[in-house]
Amino acid sequence: MTEGPTSVLDASALLAFLRNEPGAAIVEQALQAGAAICAVNWAEVLTKLADLGEDPVVIRQRLSDQGLLGGDLVVIPAGEELAVEIALLRLATRISGLSLGDRACLSLARLMNLPVLTTEHTWASLKAGVEVRQIRTRKRHVK
Repeated sequence: MTEGPTSVLDASALLAFLRNEPGAAIVEQALQAGAAICAVNWAEVLTKLADLGEDPVVIRQRLSDQGLLGGDLVVIPAGEELAVEIALLRLATRISGLSLGDRACLSLARLMNLPVLTTEHTWASLKAGVEVRQIRTRKRHVK
């Protein structure tokens, strides 16, 4: 890992990596370079995995033992400054219907001046002051 994170992951990107879904290789490269995730998005990841029958405590321990947590991936607490950014982003993106988790991720990336990795294709058109990198190509529907 480098001296600090070089990108911010949203929950969908980290889940793609952990579940070996499309885009996992892109996230793996980002992790090897050093990545950050907001504690709000980390909670989303653990919640989704719990919904799938996994124990969040076991997941955290396994990822720590593998050197992912606290190594390649840093969980950033959602403090006062980030809370203000999240609220400001709500005002700027209200029409887009972003969730609290979405805004937490984008706000963290904006504060850290880093690109964000996501599976959310709708983020490409946002005016959030942050570079958005899609980890999956959009599927085209054949008529």
